[in-house]
Amino acid sequence: METLNSILDSIDGYVWGVPLIVTILFVGILLTIRLGCLQVLNLHNALRFMLHNEKDGEGEVSSFGALCTALAATIGTGNIVGVATAIGTGGPGALFWMEVAAFLGMATKYAEGLLAVKYRKVGADGKILGGPFYYIETGIKERYGWNMKWLAVLFAIFGIAAGLLGIGTITQVNGITSAMARLTPNAPEFVNIAGNSVNITTAIAGILVTAFAGFVIIGGLKRIAKVSMYIVPIMAIVYIITCTLLLLLNCSHITEAVETIVRAAFNPSAVTGGVVGSIFIAMQKGIARGIFSNEAGLGSAPIAAAAAKTKEPVRQGLVCMTGTFFDTIIICTMTGLAIVVSGAWDPKLGLEGVNITMEAFSRGLSIIPGCSVIAPYFLATALVFFAFTTILGWAYYSEKCLQYLMGRKDKKAILIYRWVYIFAIFIGPYLTVSAVWTSADIFNGLMAFPNLIALILLSGIVANETKTFLARFKKD
Repeated sequence: METLNSILDSIDGYVWGVPLIVTILFVGILLTIRLGCLQVLNLHNALRFMLHNEKDGEGEVSSFGALCTALAATIGTGNIVGVATAIGTGGPGALFWMEVAAFLGMATKYAEGLLAVKYRKVGADGKILGGPFYYIETGIKERYGWNMKWLAVLFAIFGIAAGLLGIGTITQVNGITSAMARLTPNAPEFVNIAGNSVNITTAIAGILVTAFAGFVIIGGLKRIAKVSMYIVPIMAIVYIITCTLLLLLNCSHITEAVETIVRAAFNPSAVTGGVVGSIFIAMQKGIARGIFSNEAGLGSAPIAAAAAKTKEPVRQGLVCMTGTFFDTIIICTMTGLAIVVSGAWDPKLGLEGVNITMEAFSRGLSIIPGCSVIAPYFLATALVFFAFTTILGWAYYSEKCLQYLMGRKDKKAILIYRWVYIFAIFIGPYLTVSAVWTSADIFNGLMAFPNLIALILLSGIVANETKTFLARFKKD
């Protein structure tokens, strides 16, 4: 297992090296400039459009339903486990770089949503087909006359791999079962086929998640969207309220925590005692986990955005942009502050993953009698729902990637793929935390490259569409 982890770490180092980090930041800066800092000046319009659907829009689900499907995929273990992992391995400064990437990522996510609607297609069965593979293939060809279908195919292949082996299945169910195992440390154990001891709670939780996910996934997009529209808003609100309570109870330490985060972003060793001594590591972990959480630049959210009932690409782009705002600017920031304020990130504690966040909530809410005991159970419950909806969202994403590769909708092949996806959920609990998150990072990075290239090449179209719509919107 150590050899496997070493190999994965080496691959991850190459994939998430300087080129990808620079490209992600460059695309975000380019779009922010070309769009006139749209993520700030038009955030209020984006929030308004999010709650008001177009009456005569064309698509499969409402704009809000498409957003909830996208949020289902983004609000997951990245918000609870990913933030903790970033801070645990990159120091508190990783949160700073996560926020920088999210701010720029709002412009990136906007462009993805706009292009997804502009270049979507309607299949023979009336179903909407859209996402990066279509704007990579069609958009670039219309703009430059270049045949870039090969790049679209690469994106689809990496998207399937990310769904099956990375962000969509294994990391999510692994996060759920790890949290459950921590709550029942004295539960009986058994030895699995790999020779590893497994907590019986892990096995039971894995089976239950697999069964419930299978029921929804087999039902397709409309069932996924319907479940997401109920679970995502409720759990997000409850989690935000709890984080707010924790921060209010520890408000005297917030200023110090913010100073620590900023200082660690540029001089990690001064804060971590040498455990993290490189600015690049803080940037790498922060940006990688940020992308894992909000998926800006990854190219996943446009797949859901393409199915929205809308005739206005810009409008859906704005709605799509709110996903990154809620996911990272609000939820990840609150989780990160809770971890730093409580001191749960301290390497001396020897914690990793979800255990860091659980420790943060136990410490942060300990002022209220009994809350230190209840907090881990609440967090585990939130993680279950967040990760569960992410599994559902990515089932849809990776399935659309498969449909693009097939060139037509083969119901038998799609059904087989859904069962393979469900099997990947089933085996997730039995893999190591380190290997799981590293493999997820690798596939995320590979998936991002084709999409980022397309966003650079099509940034002019995004800027022109935006200018035209906003001019018309002001007149109306």
